[in-house]
Amino acid sequence: MKPTVTWILVADGAHARLLANRGPGKGVEQLEAINGDHRPDSELVRDGLGRSFESSGSAGDMRHAIEPRVDPHRELKRDFAKHLAKMLAQGLADKSYDRLVLVAPPTALGDLRASLSEPVKHAVYAELDKDLVKTPTAELPQHLGAVMPV
Repeated sequence: MKPTVTWILVADGAHARLLANRGPGKGVEQLEAINGDHRPDSELVRDGLGRSFESSGSAGDMRHAIEPRVDPHRELKRDFAKHLAKMLAQGLADKSYDRLVLVAPPTALGDLRASLSEPVKHAVYAELDKDLVKTPTAELPQHLGAVMPV
């Protein structure tokens, strides 16, 4: 009988590690490290803030800077989640894994959930809302033991 392969995606808004578990007692092995785009503000917002004028009667005209409507760093994090979701969908289509465990801090986990296709959502076995991206691979099983046999 073929062992159940569980992919474990450990991610935050800019970094991710894809790991695999091939059954209880087998531990985890890292398959891939993925880095998102994390440019500084100066590269993300090239244009200056727009200007708005306000007429306040006798006080004269006042100028105000218009803040950008979208936080560029937040958009990069959402885009990274979409990239990860596409990768997970491809892995499922290729039958590279049977089930999926998502490990991410709450905001990144929400972005991932929103980006997953329906088939991938059905493959999700467990979720863990922790930031474990920088946790050494050898230490991950002790955290994952709460949601799956490792």
